[in-house]
Amino acid sequence: MELQKMNGHSREDGFDGLDAMAEHEEFLPHKTGVKKEMHFTDFEGKTSFGMSIFNLSNAIMGSGILGLAFAMSNTGIILFLILLLSIAVLSAYSIHLLLKCAGVVGIRAYEQLGNRAFGAPGKMLAGCVITIHNIGAMSSYLFIVKSELPLVIQAFLGKHENTGEWFLNGNYLIMIVSALIILPLALMKELGYLGYTSGFSLSCMVFFLISVIYKKFNIPCPLDIGHHNVTPTDSHALINATDFCEAKLITMNSQTAYTIPILAFAFVCHPEVLPIYTELRDATKKRMQAVANVSILAMFCMYLLTALFGYLTFFGAVESELLHTYSKVDPLDVLVLCVRLSVLVAVTLTVPVVLFPIRRAVLQILFPEKPFHWARHIIIAFCLIVIVNILVIFVPSIRDIFGLIGATTAPSLIFILPGIFYIRIVPEEQEPLMSRPKVQSACFAAVGFIFMTMSLSFIIIDWVTGESRSGGGH
Repeated sequence: MELQKMNGHSREDGFDGLDAMAEHEEFLPHKTGVKKEMHFTDFEGKTSFGMSIFNLSNAIMGSGILGLAFAMSNTGIILFLILLLSIAVLSAYSIHLLLKCAGVVGIRAYEQLGNRAFGAPGKMLAGCVITIHNIGAMSSYLFIVKSELPLVIQAFLGKHENTGEWFLNGNYLIMIVSALIILPLALMKELGYLGYTSGFSLSCMVFFLISVIYKKFNIPCPLDIGHHNVTPTDSHALINATDFCEAKLITMNSQTAYTIPILAFAFVCHPEVLPIYTELRDATKKRMQAVANVSILAMFCMYLLTALFGYLTFFGAVESELLHTYSKVDPLDVLVLCVRLSVLVAVTLTVPVVLFPIRRAVLQILFPEKPFHWARHIIIAFCLIVIVNILVIFVPSIRDIFGLIGATTAPSLIFILPGIFYIRIVPEEQEPLMSRPKVQSACFAAVGFIFMTMSLSFIIIDWVTGESRSGGGH
């Protein structure tokens, strides 16, 4: 997916309203006598509405779902619901801004929107933010593979401990998974083809949700802590068990401040929006917005149900990684083992979807005028996977790095860049600088700066004080 023809109508061709342009924008060449400007892709989208929903939902869904129950325990049910709903609505609005920008200039590449708004610096900024964010997301997925896959294999072999065989070494396993599964999927030419794997990946996460709901009614509370793998130094073991079984509607503690960046990170799908838009059949702004709205609504429901039933299962005893909490109850539980396996499949199949925007960003920065070439396509994918593998293998703990990435790139992709792109790209003759849409966009970008400042401040405070933090990935 390389070059796309810009719609033949320019701003001087007589379109009088943004809404009219957006609704009639088909991104297909019209015979107007105006020279077509080449852009990102040069083919008509063939991906169905349903497959596009699968791809975008899979881009939204990430490992962060495992930490949402812990987030709810640190905010309370009502406050969590308010925050989750707010982030979901704001994410849908930011996609609306991106689609309007794309409709104005006929571009469906995030980096090219940056180029249109701020020239080469804007293009570099967008490309770098997308690359850093998605490399962090890919690394978080492969870290799950590195830590969980040996345990799954160990359980299937009936081993009670890791005896050091090569097939129980997480470093070897991620290289095998990358070579046999991730790389072949990443070599596909079009993102739309991954709709089938995205659908299967989402099915795995639905199984995870069903299991969380089922376990709520099969695990008593308070937990018999003395019976489980909780060491005497475990912080949960030092708390009165009666505190575990009380659902709090609103609560505040030292971990509450991390809920907003965790939730924001969990809804980041914006680098994938425009490529999915490009490959959508009968593409219009209204149709793509419907894809985004359905995807965000579906993920909102999954996030809320997972957090709610996970929290109501363990209450105060819930850990930052939900699967670990189930392991405390029964390490040999067959259902939990199956859930681990399904989560592994889900995150593995998500990696190629996340890789596509990184490759596109690299192509836009290094080879903006080059046509599609298989060698370039393959080499970039191979190099990206090698880089991510090296990070996962040689960096012992990148929780702080992920926190830093999540605190900077997530607000940038959701709030800041869509807001400032809209202000710069939409012509002032159509919407003056002080018009309501542009004022809203400016406020939207300001919210992103506030979120970024808050998140970075809390991370720096934790680094200085040495306090432990809850983890949360996309």
